[in-house]
Amino acid sequence: MFNRSIPSAHACRLAVGVLALAAALVVAGCSSGSGDGESAPGTVAKGDFPAKVATKFGEITVEEQPKRVVALGWGDAETALALGVQPIGASDWLAFGGDGVGPWAKGKYTKSPAKIGTLEPAYEKIAALQPDLILDTKSSGDQKRYDTLSKIAPTVGVPRGGDQYLTDWQDQTEMVADALGLHDKGQQLIARTKAKFAAAATAHPEFKGRTVTSGSRTSEGFGAYVRGSGRVDFLQRLGFRNNPWVDKQGGSSFFVSVSHENVNKLDADLVVMEPIGLPASDISDDPLFKKVPAVRAGHDVVFDTDSALDKAFATDSVLSVNYALDKVVPAFAKAMK
Repeated sequence: MFNRSIPSAHACRLAVGVLALAAALVVAGCSSGSGDGESAPGTVAKGDFPAKVATKFGEITVEEQPKRVVALGWGDAETALALGVQPIGASDWLAFGGDGVGPWAKGKYTKSPAKIGTLEPAYEKIAALQPDLILDTKSSGDQKRYDTLSKIAPTVGVPRGGDQYLTDWQDQTEMVADALGLHDKGQQLIARTKAKFAAAATAHPEFKGRTVTSGSRTSEGFGAYVRGSGRVDFLQRLGFRNNPWVDKQGGSSFFVSVSHENVNKLDADLVVMEPIGLPASDISDDPLFKKVPAVRAGHDVVFDTDSALDKAFATDSVLSVNYALDKVVPAFAKAMK
């Protein structure tokens, strides 16, 4: 499962076409009735309405129970599923295939959702689904993207400070739950997950205060994740401190590139790495990576490319972090010995 020794969607420009805008405007004025409704997954949970959600774009009001939810943000579909709601359309950010969700959400759909796209979602396709709620809580936070989506249906975008995919699983769960009128159920999920993190931290006092680097390698080279990103949040909840050098390099993005001559800056008490589009050996066999002090001492974990664990770590949804707590914490503990 592991090599001894954790993908990410980097921010890109969103293309908003005239055709997409036209389709959005047309559908926004259409009635919600459609033959698609009988076969669409739809929702199975009932909530309290009207519901209000605070976002970067202002307070969003959902007047009544959504029946046709489209989930576009990273992990939004899984979060809706955790709350008992099945989106009719969703983005598959990590190319899981099938229903577009990780194994931790397997079997939660009774009918697969329509696939929408990620960085540049197919606005015409979204409009054709005639949603009554769009979830985009973990995305770029781009104003044009939000404006286009909100012409199609009420859209719950990123929270303040959540631009560039920095919405964590807790804020995401709360926002999605509130939009669906399921505030109490969302709070229960959050409380259970926080308790599980606390239990893991208690069981591994050796994590407390130790430094960690969460990084990856793509065809463009090495990189690392800054404080505020999902991966680092996961590690900090276990007691780790993020690599100070990485945080100093961070700007508005959740990720910083690390030049080959600076690979030694990845050094920390624990180094956790993900290969993205590459074999894990491109990390573990790299001569400079092997010279990093933590790696020489065996205090590193490099996820296999075909492992679900790197995707659980990357997804950072309420379902995936529970899965990761069960699966990756033992690997971290082993590497720390």
